[in-house]
Amino acid sequence: MVWDRRGERFAFQSTRRNGASNDIWIANPDAAGEPKIAVEAGNGHLWIPSEFSRNGSRLLALSYVSVTDSRAAVVDLDSGAVTILAGGEGNESVNLPVAFDDDGDGFWMITDQGSEFNQLAWQSLAPGSKPEVVTASIPWNISNVVISHDRKRIAFVANENGNSRVYLMDPATREYRVVDKIPTGLAYGLVFSPDDRQLGMTLNAAQVPSDAYVLKLGRDPLRFGRLVRWTESEIGGLDATRFVVPDLVEYQTFDGRRIPAWIHKPREGGPHPVIIRIHGGPESQARPVFSATYQLWVARLGAAVIQPNVRGSTGYGKSYVSLDNGFRREDAVRDIGALLDWIETQPDLDASRVVVYGGSYGGYMALASAVHFSDRLKGVIDNVGISNFVSFLENTQDYRRDRRRQEYGDERDPKMRAHLERISPLNNVSRISVPMFIIQGQNDPRVPVTEATQMVEALREQGGSVWYMNALNEGHGYRKRENRDLMQQAMMMFLEKHLAAGNDGP
Repeated sequence: MVWDRRGERFAFQSTRRNGASNDIWIANPDAAGEPKIAVEAGNGHLWIPSEFSRNGSRLLALSYVSVTDSRAAVVDLDSGAVTILAGGEGNESVNLPVAFDDDGDGFWMITDQGSEFNQLAWQSLAPGSKPEVVTASIPWNISNVVISHDRKRIAFVANENGNSRVYLMDPATREYRVVDKIPTGLAYGLVFSPDDRQLGMTLNAAQVPSDAYVLKLGRDPLRFGRLVRWTESEIGGLDATRFVVPDLVEYQTFDGRRIPAWIHKPREGGPHPVIIRIHGGPESQARPVFSATYQLWVARLGAAVIQPNVRGSTGYGKSYVSLDNGFRREDAVRDIGALLDWIETQPDLDASRVVVYGGSYGGYMALASAVHFSDRLKGVIDNVGISNFVSFLENTQDYRRDRRRQEYGDERDPKMRAHLERISPLNNVSRISVPMFIIQGQNDPRVPVTEATQMVEALREQGGSVWYMNALNEGHGYRKRENRDLMQQAMMMFLEKHLAAGNDGP
């Protein structure tokens, strides 16, 4: 929802017309009558308002088609005319409108046109105009772009290898400067104060579980002062300064690429047992944020926790995110094999005591690691993971099926079906000899419970060691406190059992 600059009307998205299409509506809370449609979306499509023009006659808006296809548009609120400014048929790209410029003759946007990354750009409203990229010298995704009320300063965030870097920019000169006071972690929710003299944000870092911070700003658009913490989140009386801050490392994989990873390590000397934590998605990214679980594993188990961003992860360009698509799925698993090789070269890590843990797609990666690397692992934890791509695609919710086929491959194609069957962990249980712990929610609409039960049954039929936990009142991941606590205790028992020094068996 966005308000006009006089605070008289607001624009919002809603499916109230037909229950499926996200139209843009305009409402005046002080006037009689119902809200009116400003943009009528096609069936199942999504329109999102971005900002009113200064005089309120136009509305900057986003037409969202997919994660790789979005269009920036301007709506004439008097005539109802909608003009696509960037993106569209034949130009599939990310185009996220942010705000009008000071003169109202152009607008600021995020786009990946002609780039591996989402960049901050300016574009004229004149017909036929193209975006002018402003942040070309920052080879990372730009997000959280906000413009001050007087239009004299812009703030934005660059996702640099998973770490948020906040920048200030002068729109007049297009110069920008990094704010060097932000701790390693995730910064989001940027907002200028009404007088534009302060920039508020939320920071989430290893020692900061999502707190509000305010950056003092100078009169010059690039000047800033102190960063002040406004809130102290509850952490159960623990001393946050004792929490371990992760380091960024890289390791070389089978094709020469460098795979980035975040690693939490105990401050005491090693060698430490290792827990490899693989994120889901796969179009997601492990970032250096607060995790009570990782801090528990470091403190109680003396373990190092490694979060690799294997191929297919977001944040490293469009090419990187597509490296695991379709027939290349197991290349991502080979990245885990390369990580095991790297662990063997680190004197403070114990390569003989490694457990792999993953959730959702990361659960598939954990199961696949058990298939390929059982002789190098002490245990594997799969949380709501895919055990067979064919049964997963056939049984996941209808609205997700086509999108998942774009990522994993279409099981209706005979060649792809044969490939998916060949690489699915369920069809390779004979190669698994490592102790397993499988966690599931009975009502999971994304990865159905059958993905877990069929894997558990197959492992037990061959005499494998497998723990199984199924919460009957949960879905895709545990949300209820009592279930999360029980799962945490069970995982600790499994990890203590199999990471213990001198443990050579199941």
